Amino acid sequence: MSPSVRPSPRKVKSVEQLILIIGLLFATVVAVGLGDKLKLPYPVLMLIMAGALTFIPGFPDLRIEPELILPIFLPPLLFATAQKSSWSVFRIRWRTIFLLAVALVVVSTAAVAGAAWLLLPSIGIPAAIALGAMCAPPDPVAVESIAGRVHMPRRLTTVLQSEGLFNDAAAIVIFQTAVASAMDGKPFGLDIVGKFLLGAAIAILVGMIFGWLTRVITAIISSSVARSAVTLVVPFAAYIVAEEVHASGVIAVVVTALEIKRHARAGDATERITRAAFWDVVELLVTGLAFGLVGLEVREVIHTEGSAIWGMLPMAIAISVLVIVVRFLWFGALALLSRKDEGDLPPTTFKDVVILTWCGMRGLATLALALALPVALPTGEAFPGRHEIIVAACAVLLTTLVLPGLTLPWLMRVLKATDDGAEEREAAKILALRAQGAAVAALRDNELMKSLPPEKTALVKEKMKRLHAELLDGSLKDEGMEERRRRGRELAITVQTIALDAARTEVLNARNEADADPEVVDRVLRQLDLRTMITPEA
Repeated sequence: MSPSVRPSPRKVKSVEQLILIIGLLFATVVAVGLGDKLKLPYPVLMLIMAGALTFIPGFPDLRIEPELILPIFLPPLLFATAQKSSWSVFRIRWRTIFLLAVALVVVSTAAVAGAAWLLLPSIGIPAAIALGAMCAPPDPVAVESIAGRVHMPRRLTTVLQSEGLFNDAAAIVIFQTAVASAMDGKPFGLDIVGKFLLGAAIAILVGMIFGWLTRVITAIISSSVARSAVTLVVPFAAYIVAEEVHASGVIAVVVTALEIKRHARAGDATERITRAAFWDVVELLVTGLAFGLVGLEVREVIHTEGSAIWGMLPMAIAISVLVIVVRFLWFGALALLSRKDEGDLPPTTFKDVVILTWCGMRGLATLALALALPVALPTGEAFPGRHEIIVAACAVLLTTLVLPGLTLPWLMRVLKATDDGAEEREAAKILALRAQGAAVAALRDNELMKSLPPEKTALVKEKMKRLHAELLDGSLKDEGMEERRRRGRELAITVQTIALDAARTEVLNARNEADADPEVVDRVLRQLDLRTMITPEA
């Protein structure tokens, strides 16, 4: 007998990791169903479930290199979120984006850095700033997944989405500059402002180029499934290219998504339906896998630090509380300003301030930056305060994600801030009437006869004559009935095409208007697209 062949340890480990990934994907589906039953956000449930699973003896270890976490998870999740927005939202909310995605990130970074340096002077200023950058940006994926399930007013959800799409870019630039300062000993200077602006400008250009390339490629490909698949590849490509030219991959992905949506065509109904279903599945599974990974990594940090973690908890708790307090004070100040200036400043009441503060959930970016900290300096010395920094970052992540995620539904009920959707339904009704008016105008203004080719005009006349005859005499012969039905069906399809194309064009134009809610517009557009899939009867 030949000796049995035993698989190598590396192969066994790879198989275990593959099984773990599949298990996390399956757990995501379970978490979604459980979340629906318990009225809780499934990302938080995934984080808790993944953390709990690691207590099982012999549980396999899933390790992803820190520098790969953001490139793997951010592009598809940012792209999915950005598709629900539009350029018009950013045009009217540019102050909100600056005050939250840039200014609040800087203020939060400075506050955390100052507190960390005071509590642990040996950490050094650059390392303290790196910790502040980790803790500063709320996660757009967490906010989108959690806030959307509690019927939050759309004006607040839009603010949170706008903040989340760009704040990672500012935080990553600050983090990279701080780490570089700690590694080479150079002072942390104001040149970071120029670096950020240059990186943002290049990223916008990269996003524009990839938006154009996507339109060119999808125009060549005939398969709607393949065109949808292109949109999965493009975010990764835009992110990687932007990072390679030292620009912001985050901004490049967001701009790419906005450009693709801006140039949407009325005739792409089938592609939109396919793409929407495709991205719903991708977003759900990637989000679940990402937060499952967060749970595994947090548990790994706890396991690695061991009993030493107890001595780090006071600093971690203090920074977690500080992050929430800074956000509350910032939104409180904005609420006071909004009473004096009727602009696009988001919070207008104390309820708004509390809700927006409680939705400052940290997630993937915080975890990835914490894990990306170098282990040692070029001199061979340990990176200053690395263990304390990682524990503090994980504490902020858990405090701002798990606690708000589990209590936000309760908070919304207590504040009586739940939106019944009446405003959205009214906006959808108005938009639907606009679409209907455009469809009628397309038929009336062209009098149908003028908009159809001669052979179709003859079909219209024949259809009208036969309809009149059938109304007068129900005993018409069946001779030629099938042919009449076929020709009548062709006419009905032609009429429907003209009407729906005009309606969709009107809706797509509305999406780029300043006062339009992109999600409401997309909802109405989806109904028109689905109507296109229904073949009219003769």
